[in-house]
Amino acid sequence: MEPTHRFVSTNGIRMHVAEQGEGPPVVFCHGFPHTWYIWHRQLSAVAAAGYRALAPDLRGYGRTDVPADPTEYTNRAVCADLLGLLDDVGAEQAVFVGLDFGAALVWELALRAPARVGGVIVLNNPFTPRPPRAPSHLWAKAAARHFLHLHYFQTPGVADAELGARPRESLARIYYALSADYHYLDTWRFPAEGVGYLDVLPHAPALPWRWLGEDELDCIAQDFDRTGFTGGLNWYRSLDRNWELTSDYADAKVAVPSYFLYGSRDPDMEGFSGRDPLAVMRGNVIDLRAVTEVPDAGHLVHLERTAEVNRLITAHLRDLAMHPV
Repeated sequence: MEPTHRFVSTNGIRMHVAEQGEGPPVVFCHGFPHTWYIWHRQLSAVAAAGYRALAPDLRGYGRTDVPADPTEYTNRAVCADLLGLLDDVGAEQAVFVGLDFGAALVWELALRAPARVGGVIVLNNPFTPRPPRAPSHLWAKAAARHFLHLHYFQTPGVADAELGARPRESLARIYYALSADYHYLDTWRFPAEGVGYLDVLPHAPALPWRWLGEDELDCIAQDFDRTGFTGGLNWYRSLDRNWELTSDYADAKVAVPSYFLYGSRDPDMEGFSGRDPLAVMRGNVIDLRAVTEVPDAGHLVHLERTAEVNRLITAHLRDLAMHPV
């Protein structure tokens, strides 16, 4: 059985959604630079377990609308997109699965609309409390010492043109660099000035890889060939605005049932989530039911270790069904 595709009008945009299966809804939220297809191996597993798996192209990506205004890419806006998706399928609640930007998104959704979130299953990006200063201050400080993609992506048009000139190569090099086959923090060996993202990334070996097929990369690349990268990069350019819009949640703790899994070689856990990210998360997620390290996996853990991640996701869904609160 293959996913079906349709469009949903929500929060002022037209959102493309891939879905598979019947039952309680499970919504998969991707990151950068991804589309819904990054989850295609999970949709069939979750559908077979008795759930309605939904994977939208989030705003700015794939076949979903790409707003021209870069201020329209806040988590608050995308949370409203997702709540509109729930309304469209007639569901009061869903379980949300998130990776990368999608992880930060579902953590925030759990704070903003806990009554609509039956639980969260988060990959690689642990919950962290709102920092005392806007994140760009930290990035600028780091960029004084070395290249940092978070800082580089802030200037409109620069990374857009660089990555958009060779979308398939850009995707391959980003995915490979973030995997367990490379050490992503080696990009910090380069200076911030005078180099672009592709200058600091390794060259990727020819596909297929042990965890990604050529046809899979082609499916994602064809969307970026058409849309470019600006929509996705605008998520980075909204991170300071996200910080401003979450002042009411500065001391809030996540109360919905939560599950966390991460690759043992994930760069976010190593270099972007603080000195003891698991301890911080445990102190701020009240109903944290499981934390699992997946060996020999990097940032795209669900592709690098598909069978193990699918087993964990379906096990967590069964646990939620038996113990919803």
